[in-house]
Amino acid sequence: MINQQLLQPQSIVVIGGSNNVHKPGGAIVRNILSGGYKGTLRIVNPKEDEVQGIKAFHDVKEVPPTELAVLVVAARFCPDYVDYLAAEKEVRAFIIISAGFGEETAAGAALEKRILDTCERYGAALIGPNCIGLLNRHHHSVFTKPIPNLNPQGVDFISGSGATAVFILESAVIKGLQFNSVWSIGNGKQIGIEDVLQYMDEHFDPETDSHVKLLYIENISNPDKLLFHAGSLIRKGCRIAAIKAGSSESGSRAASSHTGAIASSDSAVEALFRKAGIVRCFSREELTTVGCIFTLPPLKGKNFAIVTHAGGPGVMLTDALSKGGLMVPSLSNAPAAEELKEKLFPGSSVANPIDILATGTPEQLGIAIDYCENHFPDVDAIAVIFGTPGLVQLYEAYDVLHKKILECKKPVFPVLPSLHTAGPEVAEFLKKGHVNFSDEVTLATALSQIMRTPKPAAPELELYGVDVPRIREIIGGIKSNGYIEPNLVRQLLSCAGIPLVPEMVSTSKEELAAFAQKVGYPVVAKVVGPIHKSDVGGVALNIRTEKHLMLEFDRMMAIPDAKGVMVQKMLKGTELFIGAKYEQRFGHVVLCGLGGIFVEVLKDVSSGLAPLSYAEAYSMIHSLRGYKIIKGTRGQRGINEQKYAEIIVRLSTLLRFATEIKEMDINPLLADDKDVVAVDARILIEK
Repeated sequence: MINQQLLQPQSIVVIGGSNNVHKPGGAIVRNILSGGYKGTLRIVNPKEDEVQGIKAFHDVKEVPPTELAVLVVAARFCPDYVDYLAAEKEVRAFIIISAGFGEETAAGAALEKRILDTCERYGAALIGPNCIGLLNRHHHSVFTKPIPNLNPQGVDFISGSGATAVFILESAVIKGLQFNSVWSIGNGKQIGIEDVLQYMDEHFDPETDSHVKLLYIENISNPDKLLFHAGSLIRKGCRIAAIKAGSSESGSRAASSHTGAIASSDSAVEALFRKAGIVRCFSREELTTVGCIFTLPPLKGKNFAIVTHAGGPGVMLTDALSKGGLMVPSLSNAPAAEELKEKLFPGSSVANPIDILATGTPEQLGIAIDYCENHFPDVDAIAVIFGTPGLVQLYEAYDVLHKKILECKKPVFPVLPSLHTAGPEVAEFLKKGHVNFSDEVTLATALSQIMRTPKPAAPELELYGVDVPRIREIIGGIKSNGYIEPNLVRQLLSCAGIPLVPEMVSTSKEELAAFAQKVGYPVVAKVVGPIHKSDVGGVALNIRTEKHLMLEFDRMMAIPDAKGVMVQKMLKGTELFIGAKYEQRFGHVVLCGLGGIFVEVLKDVSSGLAPLSYAEAYSMIHSLRGYKIIKGTRGQRGINEQKYAEIIVRLSTLLRFATEIKEMDINPLLADDKDVVAVDARILIEK
């Protein structure tokens, strides 16, 4: 329930404001005053007559009607203050800094519930409790530092942790990243990260609002809301990056299938971010670096030119960009290369990196950038690495860089590493509105992560060829929980249009022998019953005669828990894997990768959130480390990628209409350049 009283209050009262700026009550008053708040600021402090130059009220009853209240008092007093202020003083927005609520005890949770009920009753907005506050261009209602530079083109930052928000701001300020707003939601009893995104989405003005959102998330309470509004904002032209902390805790549990062993809540987060188009980050440095990249013109290609006066960093940046799928093409053969070389000192290199030497002048730096912008058409972006060994000042060089960034249509990424030796020069450069990437490898890693992040998925559901009524009929007929019989697995996959290898399950030797004769040898025999067939010797490959088949039948039926034997036509091809696992609140996480034992050994899987579009399926396939095997390598033909993607999409649609499926995998699928066929599958049902 975000309202104007929270965002642009005409009056603010700080309950617990003080003269001690080393405590939250004093620091928050200091920040509001130093932030140039233009409304009326009121303070309630029973022991002080004046707080930081403002006449203090000794009792809340003396306060005139006020729009926003900031509470910095003990938790036990907060519910009564909220009740009184909402009922008697027309307060319609609250920021509760105080801790000691539901994050600590059941009694604290009860206090929190009272506050929430009051806010809901009076239609008041509530930030917190247990937060550092809210910072925007209208009021600085936070008790922490640093206070970053604020402007409408800055970043909107939403954090589930107050302390982490401060550390992220520290990282951002050093880089020159500017902000539009900072939201610390604390316990998020009324307003969570998803609610802030919803407000930003529903009130988005492309002319006046920030186009960059950074998130630090500890709990995704409503994945659907996050997905919808993040995707919507990105489609409107915004760019979003996020850290999701604590994703791996619930992933380390035993499971009875390949999918269960590798799927976790982290897979669900990865899938959700992929579907929404959110760039996933794993550290404060990475998040703020991505935020800085988002403030520059977007990349329109993958080719970088590197201009430097230090060979080592240029080489490291080249390696890191190449590793991330970006390119640093040679410029030696470009028609303008020799012309540029003539304008530099002898010994300079224009091969790319363009090394103008440690003695290179600011003028030569500008010339090199000009050539990358105007004379090397294959260059899409320019990275400039320029520091100092401590012998000269860099004001002139950084002034040249400032002018070139404004002139160039291609994005220019400044890497200014001398934060200590050339601190004043870097600070002056940042004051002009620029950002700085002090570490070239961190920059390359962030760029690669951005380039790998797909666009938001289309919301349409792919239904062609999927028999939804029959799927529901089969699921409805299953009466007990657990792994379902192979014939039901085949029926469900057939309803989804997923190709299946010819097979028969039976306890009759004669039936299986006749089936093998019909489909043609060689065949495969598998025991039915035990979950991990290979672990109990329940798989026999390349059976070429009826006599061999009968021997394997007798051996498998003697295995404990054997219920029958499955015989399949033996096919050849690349082994692939598709699986799915139901994650509470998220829905089905679909996984794909190379199949066979490599699923669990290599764990090279990609995740997506059902239902999936074809674009999402292709993105999942392309993001695999083993994609070169799928594409074809060393003279071997690749697989039919289109059919693999189609099966992923069809399976995701099946799952959309069968939420009773809690875990499943198809392992392997056998694929060649013509077909992709499911060979073995298991489905776990829980009703």
